[in-house]
Amino acid sequence: MTTTTPPDDPTTPQTGAELDGHAGELAVAVARAHGVETMFTLSGAHVFPMYDGAVRSQQEEGPDAGTPVRLVDVRHEQTAAFAAEATGKLTRVPGLAVLTAGPGVTNGVSALAQATFAGSPMVVVGGRAPNNRWGSGALQEIDHLPIVAPVTKHAATLMTADDVTAGIDTAFRLARSSHRGPTYVDVPMDEFFNVGTGRLPVVGEPRGEVPDTDAIDRIAGLLARAERPVLVLGTDVWADRAEVAALRLVEEMRLPAITNGMGRGIVPGGHPLLVTKARGAALGGADLVVVVGTPLDFRLGFGVFGGKDGADPAAVVHVADSADQVSHHAPLADHVSGDLTAVLDGLLEALAGRPRADSSAWVASLQETAAAAAARDAELLGAEADPIHPARIYGELVPRLADDAVVIGDGGDFVSFAGKFVEPRRPGCWLDPGPYGCLGAGLGAAIAARIARPSSQVVLLLGDGAAGFSLMDVDTLVRHDLPVVMVMGNNSAWGLEKGPMKMLYGYDVAADLAPRTSYDQVVSALGGAGEQVTDPRQIGPALDRAFAADVPYLVNVITDVDAPYPRNTFGI
Repeated sequence: MTTTTPPDDPTTPQTGAELDGHAGELAVAVARAHGVETMFTLSGAHVFPMYDGAVRSQQEEGPDAGTPVRLVDVRHEQTAAFAAEATGKLTRVPGLAVLTAGPGVTNGVSALAQATFAGSPMVVVGGRAPNNRWGSGALQEIDHLPIVAPVTKHAATLMTADDVTAGIDTAFRLARSSHRGPTYVDVPMDEFFNVGTGRLPVVGEPRGEVPDTDAIDRIAGLLARAERPVLVLGTDVWADRAEVAALRLVEEMRLPAITNGMGRGIVPGGHPLLVTKARGAALGGADLVVVVGTPLDFRLGFGVFGGKDGADPAAVVHVADSADQVSHHAPLADHVSGDLTAVLDGLLEALAGRPRADSSAWVASLQETAAAAAARDAELLGAEADPIHPARIYGELVPRLADDAVVIGDGGDFVSFAGKFVEPRRPGCWLDPGPYGCLGAGLGAAIAARIARPSSQVVLLLGDGAAGFSLMDVDTLVRHDLPVVMVMGNNSAWGLEKGPMKMLYGYDVAADLAPRTSYDQVVSALGGAGEQVTDPRQIGPALDRAFAADVPYLVNVITDVDAPYPRNTFGI
């Protein structure tokens, strides 16, 4: 048997009231102290004590009762884990998934991996075969830790009920500290039912490390001398609660900016300094690129910029929320890590009053390029093609999105168009799988978004391929009264693979799906509603009906398989 002892927490957490009760009650009490309001799960006897803890939280009365924990049960453990991951992204409080032993835990591994790549704070509590039967072949007896350890920040077995309070607290503290990510603990079934004791943790808002002021001053010098600077803002800017500081730096220093991941919306769509639509010209022609809160991976050319039209390669600065996130593969002009608000405000302060190179012509040229791209986009967004061009869907959808709409992408080719045409106007309103690229996350994310943002539009963009991973969890939306608008680009193919395979071999195999499948009828059969659209003029009215419906609603748009997204990278 493999066990991992929880590491000492360097922050020496304070503790409050004494707790006693069965281990499930203790675990739920600690999760509540860390701000958890929802437990995502699929029923399993190994974790029944956690359910009892949630039910007891709902039965508390009086002014000190606290927020109860809502139980949301799903149809596949992957959905529970993806919902917890999305909750961590949206609320910046670790999401909680409770998974039964064996296949329950292994079904959640992809979500743990996605959370690791995306820096999403989440905690998975797993069941485990009982200690008093370990080694004799109990139901679903497997040591989970060697499986989950490579895709988590921390993995531990809490061997006794008395270990649960401190062990769960450690898992939450590590999940929410920079660099954020998933943690995992499991509890043997017999100990989960046992009574234990502990102290309730006192939880404050975590802060990142103090950044190196000398490094900030050097980077400010690079920015002051740059004639063609570009600022890239990524997911960790949102996760580190630095979105206000980031926009302040952009506006006061007149820095052209590109956003990705959950950085989208920090510089609002339509802002004159948001030059995402001029991305190629910006990153290709820059003399300095400052990348904040996102890795220098395939989405950013692995950290190589400049060199376009005879320009010299750009100097690259990487700013990360923790030292272990600073790039080691890309040549850097400088770097700094730590609390991102402190870094961004520090740069602004260091630049104040310092002479700066004139970058106004550069900014104006990028704005012109972005405006020209938007004009070209307009033709596609209004395309009358038959079969329907995927862009036409966004031409109808984008004008119908409220400023606080949460848009979720779950698909390959179809969702790539969303990245091009959807520019959120507020931060924290865009969810995609991130660099791990895992399909099937969408229904879990939609469940989480509807709970976290009850008054906002929630729109799930689905490829027909991606829908096959999790569409059954429309049942979860229906049972828990969580209306969501789902928009499907249905090209009857694995579009992201079909084109490249034809390019390589002159043919494609294993890339076609059944033509024009009525996924909307699947949603209706599960208690929602929907319709199939084949005429581009009917997309808008169908979306209006979807937004007006008070049930999960799928607009299943049949699109042209021969209209692929014009991509510049295949991720390798």
